[in-house]
Amino acid sequence: MQYDPIKKRLGKVFNKTPFLRIFFYKLLDLLLLRSWYVRREIKGWAHGISLRGNRRCSILDAGSGFGQYTYFLSGLNPLWFVDAVDVKEEQVADCNHFFSRIQRRNVFFEEADLTTFIKPDKFDLILSVDVMEHITDDEKVFRNFFDSLTQQGLLLISTPSDQGGSDVHDHESGSSFIDEHVRDGYNLTEIREKLHRAGFTKTEAFYTYGAAGQAGWRLSMKYPILMLNRSSLFFILLPFYYIVTYPFALLFNRIDTRMKHQSGTGLIVKAWKQVKQVKTG
Repeated sequence: MQYDPIKKRLGKVFNKTPFLRIFFYKLLDLLLLRSWYVRREIKGWAHGISLRGNRRCSILDAGSGFGQYTYFLSGLNPLWFVDAVDVKEEQVADCNHFFSRIQRRNVFFEEADLTTFIKPDKFDLILSVDVMEHITDDEKVFRNFFDSLTQQGLLLISTPSDQGGSDVHDHESGSSFIDEHVRDGYNLTEIREKLHRAGFTKTEAFYTYGAAGQAGWRLSMKYPILMLNRSSLFFILLPFYYIVTYPFALLFNRIDTRMKHQSGTGLIVKAWKQVKQVKTG
């Protein structure tokens, strides 16, 4: 089952005016449980930045896609500059055009491959949402992230776990829900070890998408996309579908974010670049 063709179709519909594009971002924030987790972690980081008195920050949205998180980040503080990169030239051009239309001047999108993209000691925050599962040489990317962070910089990752993210272990369907992944996902030990080898000395990781989150994801994302894959005509019925199902998906998402999960199909991972201070005297 393919996800990218659906994204392109929806993008054409919601890209007709800036208002529709922003409305689309708001819909994604409501529907995608990972957005609930990511925005919560970003707000926590932003609070810490404000307590330290940092006014200007440099942020990398690594694998920016539609620009949903770049829009959120750039709206938090006009003094924060967001460098957003993606491998898709058409997507980068589209995002630059949109952000120019809404006059977000603290944003720039550029085409780049994360396996070669490095800006030494530049970024206070690097955000990577649903990207690493698409990259074969992930350790090279982690090293590039480490080199590109400032001394106290934070890497924030959202990615599927190895416990069936995107229903990758659903044998009834015969294939993964997302066929573009190069790996099923990460377990906590694996990704921590890879980040440690890249140079990070402090990491935190926890599971997302427990039982409630998985139920909400199927209602809000899986079933609609399956139906859209079968026929574009379902797009007409989509608003009515969400009127019935979204209150349940909303409840499941809220429950999921309030629980500590022993397992789950998603991961939130945080890694800090901490340079050891050399004692003198």
